Amino acid sequence: EEFYGKELILADRETVEQEADSILKEADVCDVAFLVVGDPFGATTHSDLVLRAVKLGIPYKVIHNASIMNAVGCCGLQLYKFGEAVSVVFWTDTWKPESFFDKIEKNRQNGMHTLCLLDIKVKEQSLENLMKGRKIYEPPRYMSVNQAAEQLLAIIQNRRLQGEPAITENTICVGLARVGAPDQKIVSGTLYQMSTVELGGPLHSLIVTGTMHPLELEMLKLFSVDSSSFENNAFQKTT
Repeated sequence: EEFYGKELILADRETVEQEADSILKEADVCDVAFLVVGDPFGATTHSDLVLRAVKLGIPYKVIHNASIMNAVGCCGLQLYKFGEAVSVVFWTDTWKPESFFDKIEKNRQNGMHTLCLLDIKVKEQSLENLMKGRKIYEPPRYMSVNQAAEQLLAIIQNRRLQGEPAITENTICVGLARVGAPDQKIVSGTLYQMSTVELGGPLHSLIVTGTMHPLELEMLKLFSVDSSSFENNAFQKTT
């Protein structure tokens, strides 16, 4: 604000999704900049903003930026070998979806890596406050690599009742935290090891590897939790 001499308005998810017209309200007579973390098109709601602008005859310009979708290349896995990305959501006592696991399995069976985007709970209301219409929000929560790995391990145990899944406790994975920040952290190891590593504060991401090129393996060794277990497992799925 001090540098540009302009007021900054914090646009949370509710604003962007439900009050998009307010963002475009004055854009036909003056410049409006919509600033996001990561790449502008990393979220479908931002495509909605573009469509609304076009419909209103408002010209727009996109300035691209890095997002986790391509910044994950820092771990050494080749970006063109990633399959469909998945979102891993926080489980509750009564809601434990497993659909994302099927996509990870499909990617792995096709030799592709999977980027798992981990759940973020910001400005969420409790069921009671939601039902009573009270604008009281829960403290922010950010899923860690540990939590995501624990949920995947639980699903593996469930799936074993029907046969051996394509992903096991020994599947090589990569945990990433705060990618792009000076204190970013990357670790590689088995899925089980991902449930025990400490990566610090948010934001976290998890990669489940597919078939790996020897160069990818060499890179992952730089970040290995335990080189001995890494050697024992990693070479089972290489080209």
